[in-house]
Amino acid sequence: MAQPEPPIFVLTGGPGSGKTTLVEYLAGQGYAHLPEAGRAIIQAQAAIDGPALPWRDRALFAEMMLGWEMRSHALARQLAGPVLCDRGVPDVVGYLRLEGLPVPAHTLRAAQLFRYDRRVFVAPPWPAIYHQDAERRQDLAQARRTCEAMVTTYRELGYEVIELPRASVAERAAVIRAVIGPPG
Repeated sequence: MAQPEPPIFVLTGGPGSGKTTLVEYLAGQGYAHLPEAGRAIIQAQAAIDGPALPWRDRALFAEMMLGWEMRSHALARQLAGPVLCDRGVPDVVGYLRLEGLPVPAHTLRAAQLFRYDRRVFVAPPWPAIYHQDAERRQDLAQARRTCEAMVTTYRELGYEVIELPRASVAERAAVIRAVIGPPG
């Protein structure tokens, strides 16, 4: 008899809102997880002076994120759940909208086919922890707009958005654990 697929949860929001720190904290408590596409793509593309950087070709950057997120979804289905994903396929739709770029039909299809648990966690913009770096060039205003785009996109796709408090990592993790249960 085949094992049931694990529940896959998304943590989304704007850049610099503590998502990755929170996912890494929960991973340390035994939760299966998958990393964010954007930062890894930026690091890899910068290392090779590639074209798929958001400040060079936003549409190509989005295509690379889409491929990464679809692969992450497939990998998550093979893990013991619950699984936490630092962003998901719908984030690509939100990114394209945020940037004023057309959302290709295949990207919308991917967001409809690659589904996650109906409850999505959102880390809201938090000025006290926000900082820019080599990969995160957006300012705080852009981080706020990004979060709004993600919330709108996930809601339009039928997800229930759970906003995390601006609190310690442990307190945020407790909110997530209360919803998703113990690690697999």
